[in-house]
Amino acid sequence: MSQTPSWWRAPLARVGAWRERRALARRAIPDELWELTLLRLPFLARLAEPDRAELRRLCSLFLDRKQFHGVGGLQVTDDMALMIAAQACLPVLRLGLAYYAGFVGIVVHRDEVVAQRSVTDEDGIVHEYEENLTGEAMSGGPLMLAWSDVEDAAESADLAYNVVIHEFAHVIDMVSGFADGVPPLPDAAARERWIAVIDGAYAAFCDLVDSGADTVVDPYGAEAVEEFFAVAVEAFFVASVAFRRESPAMYALLADYFRQDPAA
Repeated sequence: MSQTPSWWRAPLARVGAWRERRALARRAIPDELWELTLLRLPFLARLAEPDRAELRRLCSLFLDRKQFHGVGGLQVTDDMALMIAAQACLPVLRLGLAYYAGFVGIVVHRDEVVAQRSVTDEDGIVHEYEENLTGEAMSGGPLMLAWSDVEDAAESADLAYNVVIHEFAHVIDMVSGFADGVPPLPDAAARERWIAVIDGAYAAFCDLVDSGADTVVDPYGAEAVEEFFAVAVEAFFVASVAFRRESPAMYALLADYFRQDPAA
């Protein structure tokens, strides 16, 4: 694969910076709206001032690049879109928005959605069932969210639950191809180290769930390792101290990956 000639790189960088400045101006977030968002999401207000400033910058770029669609007459207002953007951008605060470049549309329902599902068993028999969804991420988008759960993010943080972070964790996971609990990593050695840690943490978590013990991480994570990854990322950002106590190895893995240490 050919690389961009060195004499082109500086002009391209200037064009990129110019486009970013225009996007930041187009989607500038009013001070009062930003302060309201921080009040609504206490786990964001705890960020250091430089991190809050960077999160605000990322939110403006996110809002410029994504399209929001309300369903059933729901109108996605500026404060609603910012609530979603702020939570979505938290995991990539130190990583950048390139992880979210694979889709544009975000569909927002008033409440959970009943989806019709079907699965074929090993004998070729198709089983149909219904599933209640508060969010869903698909490769290439769109991403679906239930506003009722987004709106309750502050209260549900006490339960280590955050639907926006959960679904965007799946988006990060799928950048490497498909959801398997292993996000993009720099090389094969890093991937092997990741798998060793998450497999051990997942097995220990499933043992806790099977024993009936109360867990910080949502028991739904026992469904599959990719769901464990998503619920662990939720807990990492909104219930960090309790999550670190319950799963120190997984906490350390995520802290290293996201380059953040929210429990500190």
